[in-house]
Amino acid sequence: MQLNKLFKYSFFVASMIEVLRNAMGWSFEHYSKPLIIFTLLLYYVTSGVKRGLIFYLIIMALIFSWLGDSLLMYQQTNSMYFIGGLSSFLLAHILYSISYFKLRWTEAVNPLLPTQKLRHSITLILVGVALVSILSPNLGDLRLPVTIYAAVLVFMTITALLRYGYTPIRSFSLVFGGAICFMISDSLLAINKFMEPLPYAGFWIILTYCLAQFMIVEGIINHQEKK
Repeated sequence: MQLNKLFKYSFFVASMIEVLRNAMGWSFEHYSKPLIIFTLLLYYVTSGVKRGLIFYLIIMALIFSWLGDSLLMYQQTNSMYFIGGLSSFLLAHILYSISYFKLRWTEAVNPLLPTQKLRHSITLILVGVALVSILSPNLGDLRLPVTIYAAVLVFMTITALLRYGYTPIRSFSLVFGGAICFMISDSLLAINKFMEPLPYAGFWIILTYCLAQFMIVEGIINHQEKK
């Protein structure tokens, strides 16, 4: 357990260093950024949750996230690195989505009504459609892959939403909040890359990204502990 806490604090330190690096414009990204997901993965592995399908799905989602982070660091040198990073995160979101379907109780406790599910899901879909529509004129050959990625990201967020009532409220709040943070982070990244540079873009992108990954993993641990 002490080792688990060590990796948790290591994640916070790695995240703060990378957030500060972006705020100050320092250039040691290749050393600091990979540590974020690496320490989070170790935190999850040592959390004591049961080894099984869900455990390995989350491990693979974190590995693909780490790969995505690594590839995106080189996107300025070759556009294929951006495609590779986008594909890696797309796979991570698919794995997260599958996990959410499995991280549910058999019987619900005060779940969302069908009309609530529909209303909230449509809202998330409209946000995704609006973002892609705004970006579309500037995407060029990347229009299709970015659209597919946005669709999968929205789907991941909806699957997190649909866990309401099928998991402890803390687990739901963390996972759904993490999914929303992922949408915010990726939206900021896309606007900054394809439209116009945003003030302190790197700071806000990495801050919301770190929050997203940690909240998702922490929420998953919370469900597995109380299962």
